[in-house]
Amino acid sequence: MKNVCTFSKFLILSLVILSCRSKESSSNNLSTYKYTTVDNEALYLDVYKPPNDAKKSSPVLIYVHGGGFASGKRNSKKIKKFANAISANGITVISISYRLTRKYKTFNCSTSSTDKIKTIDAASEDVQNAINYILKHENTLNIDTDKMVISGESAGAEAILNLIYNRTTSTLPEDFKFAGIISKAGALLSLTNITKDSAVPMQLFHSTEDTKVPYSIGSHHNCNKSDAGYLEMYGSRSIASHLKTINKPYHLISLKGGTHGMSELPRHFFSRKVLGFF
Repeated sequence: MKNVCTFSKFLILSLVILSCRSKESSSNNLSTYKYTTVDNEALYLDVYKPPNDAKKSSPVLIYVHGGGFASGKRNSKKIKKFANAISANGITVISISYRLTRKYKTFNCSTSSTDKIKTIDAASEDVQNAINYILKHENTLNIDTDKMVISGESAGAEAILNLIYNRTTSTLPEDFKFAGIISKAGALLSLTNITKDSAVPMQLFHSTEDTKVPYSIGSHHNCNKSDAGYLEMYGSRSIASHLKTINKPYHLISLKGGTHGMSELPRHFFSRKVLGFF
């Protein structure tokens, strides 16, 4: 299913999970936990619980921020507002941090394709560690791990898509599978691993004129084949077409004429669509 600028019905999905060990802070419905330390850097996740959290475990939405692997943070004002809007509907939201390995570095056509892949892999590894932490502490967090949806924006979308469909190694439990994936301006290096067995329902947001992350099939950051940073990627349109071919559910929201900045959709609009996807 696709929507162009205006949208409609579809998908009934499931959600996400999180857990706790070393609780760093807590305020009302928000708690913060350190989930790992990598390269001497402590990484945290924020857990937003639904108001008047019931005894029954809740579905979960994991959120991975964007920022070109150089900036962005899990607890920005916009993400806090979004997380509170979603959690108010009975869903636990978990926003995670990850290593910003391109901070003070380039991430464009002068950056080698090998370094680009290493950058995406590092973020995917951190997301994977966060998910394992959440799964390990599902009872403490009071979440339903069979109803876990993962969402990412821009760099965050590239990280989650890479984790699920492109990484050759995984430490996630063999029997674990996300209930759904939400990608805002994301892309994959290959569609090969999206099969009838591995595919899960996807909601895809993407601007048609995105010059950083291709909407369909194209080069990352619009690089030329002669550039060190040339990297062919498959964007939301290509992913949706592939899912349609293998008869798997998807919801494509195409923003006509929008640029990569359109990944910063108005949060109230994004929130409505995410809730509809759930």
